Amino acid sequence: MRHSLLARLVASSVLIAVCSITATAWLAARGTSGEIRQRQGRTLARDARINDALLGYAASHPRWDGVGETVRGLARQSGQRVALATEGGTRIADSAPGRPPLPARPSAVVDPLAVDVSLGPGAATDRIDARAAGPFRLPDPERVRLRREVDAQAACLRREGQRATVLVGPGGRPYLRREGGPTDPPQATNPPGAPSGQEPSPRAAFARTSGGGAVRFAAVAETPSVSPTPKPSSTEPGEEPRRPGATPGAPPGAPNPVPTGGPGERPANRPAPTPEPVAPPASCSPDAPGPTTTERRALDQLAALVRQCHGSRVDVWLDETGTPAAPASAAECLATARRAQLKPYVAPAALLYIGSREDGAPAIDPYGIAGVTAVILVLAVGVSVLVATRLARPVRAVTAAARRMRGGDGSARVTVRAKGEVGELGAAFNEMSEHLDRMERQRKAMVSDVSHELRTPLSNIRGWLEAAQDGVADLGPALTASLVEEATLLQHIVDDLQQLALADVGRLRLHPEPVDVADLVEQIATVYRAAAEAAELALTAEVTGRPHLDADPVRLRQAVGNLLANAVRYTPAGGRVSLRAYADGDDVLIEVADTGPGIAPEHLPHVFDRFWRAEKSRSRQTGGSGLGLAIVRQLAEAHGGSAAVRSEPGRGATFVLRLPGSPDDA
Repeated sequence: MRHSLLARLVASSVLIAVCSITATAWLAARGTSGEIRQRQGRTLARDARINDALLGYAASHPRWDGVGETVRGLARQSGQRVALATEGGTRIADSAPGRPPLPARPSAVVDPLAVDVSLGPGAATDRIDARAAGPFRLPDPERVRLRREVDAQAACLRREGQRATVLVGPGGRPYLRREGGPTDPPQATNPPGAPSGQEPSPRAAFARTSGGGAVRFAAVAETPSVSPTPKPSSTEPGEEPRRPGATPGAPPGAPNPVPTGGPGERPANRPAPTPEPVAPPASCSPDAPGPTTTERRALDQLAALVRQCHGSRVDVWLDETGTPAAPASAAECLATARRAQLKPYVAPAALLYIGSREDGAPAIDPYGIAGVTAVILVLAVGVSVLVATRLARPVRAVTAAARRMRGGDGSARVTVRAKGEVGELGAAFNEMSEHLDRMERQRKAMVSDVSHELRTPLSNIRGWLEAAQDGVADLGPALTASLVEEATLLQHIVDDLQQLALADVGRLRLHPEPVDVADLVEQIATVYRAAAEAAELALTAEVTGRPHLDADPVRLRQAVGNLLANAVRYTPAGGRVSLRAYADGDDVLIEVADTGPGIAPEHLPHVFDRFWRAEKSRSRQTGGSGLGLAIVRQLAEAHGGSAAVRSEPGRGATFVLRLPGSPDDA
């Protein structure tokens, strides 16, 4: 089977199909993987936007009531279904009409007190949403007052050529953000009790409280020109109770250090702290507005919660944005306390469902790919078998016909309806079969003709010799002359056969030399003029110009002599035989024309065949051995030329030898 054409075609087609599928699958997988990564990135960004919007709602609302419009707006923007449900599975809001079933898996959990860092990579380390202000959210009157003070500071800085921007924190506290300018002062140091290594914020205002609940405020200036921030104190068990309004940790009788004047002013009757290196005072006050009543109350509550967790006093302050802060050692307790403090002010955790993740199906289905691959392979194999079968069928027919031909069936043919190479193969085989059949018939006819041509003179010679041996005939001069004539005929036939055999194998020897065609024609005409006169024929010779040839003159006289002998033999008395020669371009044409009976059109293709004679009786009176014209053609082809005939019944025949002329021909 490995040598079968069908098997090879099928195997080749399957191999090509497998390679094509593999290459296509690799390219598709590569392109699909890139597309999937891009879509995943877009999906993650979209989900993060939806999650962030819902976190903002949850951080600013204690309940999910009224979130439906927000959910529908997010669904319109993203083009996906957005749904919210409680952790128990109760639907809160859904953008899909008709309340279809929720997907099996949620996309995220919306909880402002435990932000999903995968959807909010910029979330704070405590995972509490920065927008959850809770009790630190300022009422409108306090916001207006603080905004007026911060706007005045910003206007003052701008007048001095500095760039300052007013921003608003999560609780509504405004603060300044200064950009690089010609008079930017150095940065402030960390406030007392702040985590070591924490980057201080320009114009950061800090409200501090200790475990006892009293609150102190000081402004950390970018150019601390008045006094440094006092270190907060706290109340330990067993300490003397503080007077209402007294500063925690201050000596008895000390006045309340809460500033009564402008921001950054040191209270009266308070010991000045150890001075630190300061920059020259700025003309504009760098201090942030002091904490409001709302912030003080919220800080007291948060400090109490932190102390319950930490077990000792902890400083808690507000940064410039109004967000609570504490030392790094109490960060975990601060986060726990903030969650407990903010829980009543934010919406409870909810499950977020986004439509693109409803089904949970993989991006690429391996079973589908395997099925499609199997179908393609089956189709490829089927088409390959069909095409290979159609290709192999005529080949098998040719093989069967060749075997019949080998068995002796000369009529073996194939019927090929296909076109292209297969059709050409069938047509070529049929032509070869016809040619071999014709050659076989000619071979058989040649054997028959040769045996006939040799049998007649041999029979005559044997008959006369036996008669002379028996004493019936007298072996006189006349009989001897007749036997010599028959032997000469045999010799002539054998010589002709030998010449044809040599020509067939390409061993016919020629001795070319320059030949003057006019002289050659005159010599041949002189030889056959006596025979023509004996047959009462007019023989004429005519040469146009002076053509020359490079040819073997002996072989050339033999070829032209055979043509003249046939013309004299077949032309009736009173006829005319013409021998002409002339140049035709680079060739020289020698024509022998007669006025004999001519040749029938159906016989013209066989005139130069060996032993062919129009008169099948092969009588000596009507023709020779049938080898003369075959020898003429072989000699012409040996010289690089050709032999042809023109004839019409009743109008004679014209035989033409076309030979290449000599390059020296003038």
